[in-house]
Amino acid sequence: MKKKIMKTTILLVSVFLLVICTSLPRQEAFASKPSDEILPGKTVGYYGAWAAYSGYNPDQIDAGKLTHINYAFANISPDLKITLGYPDIDPDNIRLLNSLKQKNPDLKTLIAVGGWTWSGRFSDAALTEESRTVFADSCVDFITTYGFDGVDLDWEYPVSGGLVSNSRRPEDKQNFTLLVKKLREKLDERGTLDNRHYLLTIAGGADSSQINNLELPELTQYLDYVNLMAYDLHGTWDSRTDLLAPLYDNDDPSPQYKISVDKVVNSWLNKSVPAEKLVMGIPFYGYLYSSVNNSNNGLYQTFGGANSISYRDIKANYLGKAGYTGRIHSQSMVPWMFNGTIFISYEDPQSIAQKTAYIKIKKLGGAMIWELSQDSDGELLNALHDGMK
Repeated sequence: MKKKIMKTTILLVSVFLLVICTSLPRQEAFASKPSDEILPGKTVGYYGAWAAYSGYNPDQIDAGKLTHINYAFANISPDLKITLGYPDIDPDNIRLLNSLKQKNPDLKTLIAVGGWTWSGRFSDAALTEESRTVFADSCVDFITTYGFDGVDLDWEYPVSGGLVSNSRRPEDKQNFTLLVKKLREKLDERGTLDNRHYLLTIAGGADSSQINNLELPELTQYLDYVNLMAYDLHGTWDSRTDLLAPLYDNDDPSPQYKISVDKVVNSWLNKSVPAEKLVMGIPFYGYLYSSVNNSNNGLYQTFGGANSISYRDIKANYLGKAGYTGRIHSQSMVPWMFNGTIFISYEDPQSIAQKTAYIKIKKLGGAMIWELSQDSDGELLNALHDGMK
């Protein structure tokens, strides 16, 4: 009798659960999920293909401390299709990059297209429905051939800016939106076949003119997130030394323009871009200025020459060396060092801790790194990983 009652009870429960489950709305395939379902807290690292020439290969990246890696860069061919940028090393690099998923199964890899050097044909690719379709189809073919999880468009820059040799048009502003829309459609079509979601992102500029030359928020509705290039706010093109990526504005008297990461982030947010779609860039490099006027600890002074320098080189050759005094700006929250003639603006673990705290306060989508090989010992990546926990 007890067995009969138990069987009857189990049957009734099973019927009840079946009714409940069939009454629930069916979940769509992941390929069609809106991007706002992708969780915040990303740590996106760019890897420059050329790093392999110096012996820093993709399999040396600490993949457990990253959620996404963007492989930089693919080029755009004369027929407006995406193509390998470094065909002599790209196949091996990409194979090693994707092997990192064995260590971190949740890792996503994206192919970054363009960049400063190879943005010359973006305007042509975005110009017509036909050219947009050719470019988008080639991107889908590329990522499925090489095993990437998405595409990152690094157009530097629509309408104006970038290399003098770049093609540019006033209608780039609208055409970029159309290009992204077309690529989103093609990625979703392929994602439906593959039962997965392919990522689509862009690198976003920090200058007000670069922001104004984008259709925001129309553009971002098609994107999973934006890699905000919140660095190079000052650099070698200035007439005075300055801070590479100050977190906040400061009250210092200065002959130069004032700009900060906070100001850049707020400029994007004020264009109605969702905070969770902004992934804030942090530089793993600095700028070294030589023949600097010995005044004000080297800050806002004239200089004779300047160049970019990796954090790896800063750490090996300048940090803690005799004659160099390090300082942290109390308002802008970033360091610099000076020895009376050489001035270096850079990031360190303390400034990265300030920036990851800021990302959390602003509820941004995460942090982005340019560029991983410049911190080959992993000190800055470790600080970023700890800050993003």
